[in-house]
Amino acid sequence: MRPVTRSAVCLCLGLAALPPAVSAQATRRTLTLDAIYDPDLRVDFSGAPATNPRWIDNDTWLQVRRVNGRPEWLRVDAVSGASSALFDPARMEAALAAIPGVAPEEAAARVRANDLVFNPRWTGALLDVHQDLFFYDFARGTATRLTMVSGPEEEATFSPDGARVAFVRANNLYVVDLGTQKEVALTTDGSRELLNGKLDWLYQEEIYGRGRFRGYWWSPDSSRLAFLQLDERPVPEYTVVDDLTYRPVVEVTDYPKAGDPNPLVRLGVVRVSGDAPVWLQLDAYAADEILIVDVDWVPDSKGVAFQVQDREQTWLDLNLGDVSSGGRTRVLRETTPAWVNANGSPTWLKDRSFLWFSERGGFKHLYRYGRDGTLLGRVTDGRWDVRTLYGVDEERRFVYFDAGIRRHIDTDLYRIGLDGQNLTRLSRTEGTHRAIFNPSLTQYVGVWSDAATPAQVRLHRADGTERRVIDLNRVGALADYQLSPPEFVEVQTRDGFVMDAMMIKPPDFDPSRRYPVFQLTYAGPGTASVRNSWGGSTFMFHQLLAQRGVIVWVLDNRSAGGKGAQSQWPVYGRLGELELQDLEDGVAWLKQRPYVDPSRILLHGWSYGGFMTAYALTHSTSWAAGVVGAPVTDWRNYDTVYTERYMKTPQHNADGYRRTAPRFAAEQLHGRMLLVHGSIDDNVHRQNSEQFVYELERAGKQFGMLVYPRSRHGITDARLNKHFRQALLDFIMETVGDPAARSAAGASR
Repeated sequence: MRPVTRSAVCLCLGLAALPPAVSAQATRRTLTLDAIYDPDLRVDFSGAPATNPRWIDNDTWLQVRRVNGRPEWLRVDAVSGASSALFDPARMEAALAAIPGVAPEEAAARVRANDLVFNPRWTGALLDVHQDLFFYDFARGTATRLTMVSGPEEEATFSPDGARVAFVRANNLYVVDLGTQKEVALTTDGSRELLNGKLDWLYQEEIYGRGRFRGYWWSPDSSRLAFLQLDERPVPEYTVVDDLTYRPVVEVTDYPKAGDPNPLVRLGVVRVSGDAPVWLQLDAYAADEILIVDVDWVPDSKGVAFQVQDREQTWLDLNLGDVSSGGRTRVLRETTPAWVNANGSPTWLKDRSFLWFSERGGFKHLYRYGRDGTLLGRVTDGRWDVRTLYGVDEERRFVYFDAGIRRHIDTDLYRIGLDGQNLTRLSRTEGTHRAIFNPSLTQYVGVWSDAATPAQVRLHRADGTERRVIDLNRVGALADYQLSPPEFVEVQTRDGFVMDAMMIKPPDFDPSRRYPVFQLTYAGPGTASVRNSWGGSTFMFHQLLAQRGVIVWVLDNRSAGGKGAQSQWPVYGRLGELELQDLEDGVAWLKQRPYVDPSRILLHGWSYGGFMTAYALTHSTSWAAGVVGAPVTDWRNYDTVYTERYMKTPQHNADGYRRTAPRFAAEQLHGRMLLVHGSIDDNVHRQNSEQFVYELERAGKQFGMLVYPRSRHGITDARLNKHFRQALLDFIMETVGDPAARSAAGASR
């Protein structure tokens, strides 16, 4: 069957940011890498608005801005926009500098940082100065030293009542009283391999969120903390080496690869007075086979709601734990035909019922349960996912969330009754919307962008009515360049699934010509790349390619497109195979366009996209070339939690692991390839690329390779990133670009 398509130029609000017509672009400049990746950020194409509020109360929010390199913390009235200083930074600096042992330069540097931790009443802040904690009182203008013990105090937070601060030191959990500065050790057995209240690499990367190492939770009444204890002793270590110094710097991390032992995990509850922890009863589970994937307190502080999964994540249990006895009651169990995603904590209501995310029907929806696990009803339903739950207004019986109901490439704001009735769209324009609601859910700050417009910020009433414009965030430099409007299209697979895609054509597009194509992919389960939202410097790089006569093509295969868990399940146990089939169907659609040169299509991806590109080049002849970034080349190399969710353990799926590893298909490499990796990547280890290189060289395959020293999973050094972008541009133009455009690319350096 011939694939079908529906194509439409993006005509959403804000498209005026792009040049109105090609004929008017004659005097506009051509994009260069220097303009997009300027280390001095004279033009910031990221599109991040200056306004990024945090609600202080229902009517005011905190806004941080920098003036002459120094941050200012402002209390902003939501409706009028009038602002006043939350505190005086100069007074804070003087108070810190007056404390013995704090040098003036240390005080000045600390006040210039952006990572202050505010107490719940917004009357003071916690600071870390020279590995000690200090509390600064805004009204009094005084700074109090809270700790005086050598070693860093990590993951510090205030109790809900603001009277204490909890933190982790040397992998033990502590609290300190702000009034008396009395410090209490809540655990004493912490060591390099036994972590109390702090997450290891695996749990922060794959379960609780990259960069989030805090593994403890305050009870609502401030009397207790729940915490995870992770025993790393069974976990194999992995070593990365920084060779830039004369003596290499060795970094060792506990990193379980697929099939390896995971850390042993326990959940404890401890009083702030320092009594012995109460350990929640987990005897019903095999100790070496479970993950604790979410911890949350019940509002009355008498129970802990925690979620447990088996290591292959084929089921998920929601449990209630008694904080006095340690007893456990299973409330419900989630299963699916494949794996179960952890979708966050229950949202508790005043009548002791709760809202719960489930994908059991193939799409992520909200269900309402009684505390005993009795299903009270569905709140949302349909062939779409609830993407974000913003909250519940119990007084008005409204639930606020966002979803892609109209189009999967858009995200709209909605509200619905707690009874599942009266679904109402709140956002008015096409594009991507997100909301920052005030505590009472009576108004929200709406952040909106589309594919042609950097994010704009407005204040709205809860019904979506606009109250005022906060930040139009105009990037004036966009009008200086020849930019092409993105086109969103739909492409059917051979079995009828409809995939989303985006195409950017050259600004002087001539349908009688045949153009090369640059294709970007990620392809990982549930991670869409085709979105009607501002794409920042990546979008501008795509515009640069279009100006050099290259069509840009981004396609979401079915499992990546955000179209329900049911569209992801078919890849279970065989990552890469179905994704490649979908990408090939997209290429087949492209090759039917008279303006596409079928012999000049290049594929590029990073991380999972790097795996996908390596897999495509070794299992298909559809692409002439590829740029493979930080790839997994054998899923045996990647961590347990991510890999086993989709592939099971190697012990249960040995053939699937072998069949999907690009390294074992190196002799089938088709087309030209550039391989790129950071030398100290602690996520997807460089080992993946080295194993691939070894097999490619043994097979007599020629390829190019770039290694970026002192770079991890991303190339964050601005100069190295620019070097990579230049190398990427050069490789694209040399392998698939028009001969005339190649000289132009060289001139742009």
